[in-house]
Amino acid sequence: MAEIRDITEVDFTGKKVLLRVDFNVELDPEGDALERFKLEASKETVTKILSFPGVKVALLSHFGRPEGKRDEAYSLRPMQDDVARALGVPTKFVEDCIGDVVVSGLKSLVDGEVLLLENVRFYSGEESNDQTFAASLAAPFDIFVNEAFSVCHRNQASVTAITNILPSYAGMRLLEERDKLDEIRRSPMHPAIAIIGGAKIETKLPLIREFERTYDAVLVGGMVANEAIDQGISFSEKVLLPADFQDEDARLDIGPKTTAMFIEIVKRARTIVWNGPMGKFEEKPYDAGTNAIVHAMSESSAEIVVGGGESLTILERGNLIRKVGFVCTGGGAMLEYMSGKVLPGLAALEAAAKQRSVGFAARHLSKLL
Repeated sequence: MAEIRDITEVDFTGKKVLLRVDFNVELDPEGDALERFKLEASKETVTKILSFPGVKVALLSHFGRPEGKRDEAYSLRPMQDDVARALGVPTKFVEDCIGDVVVSGLKSLVDGEVLLLENVRFYSGEESNDQTFAASLAAPFDIFVNEAFSVCHRNQASVTAITNILPSYAGMRLLEERDKLDEIRRSPMHPAIAIIGGAKIETKLPLIREFERTYDAVLVGGMVANEAIDQGISFSEKVLLPADFQDEDARLDIGPKTTAMFIEIVKRARTIVWNGPMGKFEEKPYDAGTNAIVHAMSESSAEIVVGGGESLTILERGNLIRKVGFVCTGGGAMLEYMSGKVLPGLAALEAAAKQRSVGFAARHLSKLL
């Protein structure tokens, strides 16, 4: 495994730190965050960095798709109080992520406070991975820390380009997610099963194929199963598509025979990876298949890893977020990493670590000469 430097190597005393987080969460009509787990995911790293005297920390996130322009509907301002509660630290908000307001905001911080920056996607340079925009993001800071595994599959300014400018490190949660996914991908306990649901067969098919190769069974539901059936995609006997549906015409949820079959397989498993619901879980009675399988997982002693926004929503609604195994914050990043793809965000951190090692060796050699 290539080296990535983590924050345990760093003395943050008196440093200004840009921390990339993922606060792209669903909000209720009052503007309160519904996915508290994603807000809380960076708490350990924030606490660790703030333990150093004189350190200044700014939190940088995207939210929604404002298409590279300022749109108050996608402002992070309403999340200020939610972020403060989730992290357990006083949080100040500034209305931009670059420029003088960021510099002023950092100066205003006292020990123990953090700064929440405005949505990085208000600038088109974010998604185009513009180096000049990355330099603007980096300008007020001494150190960059990526704590958002969930965006590591994006080749964007606040994920990759910025690592060419600032000394760059991985946050504690990012490394934890990478290591857990490595563990269950490379050396799962058998029987190992994957439960794949949700939508978009084109994004889920590479993952199904990878699990088909390495795991003992792949249980497929949701729109992914419907699309696989409609497209006549062929699988080995390891991949189990629904044998029945609650409504054979609408096919909005797996049926009772399929649910019972899947539950029996879950009960025997020693490793379970779950990404995506088995049906239209937002609407009763089409949540039945998903709920039954989640209940079976909650009673299992298997090593369980969960990923995907809808899966997190289901767990949070059932107050099961800390009862069903390890929860990965990134659905898309998890899919790509488990499929064997190189994630640009991780590659950028690896390159930054390598460059630092080469630079250190060169400086050491020059001293000897």
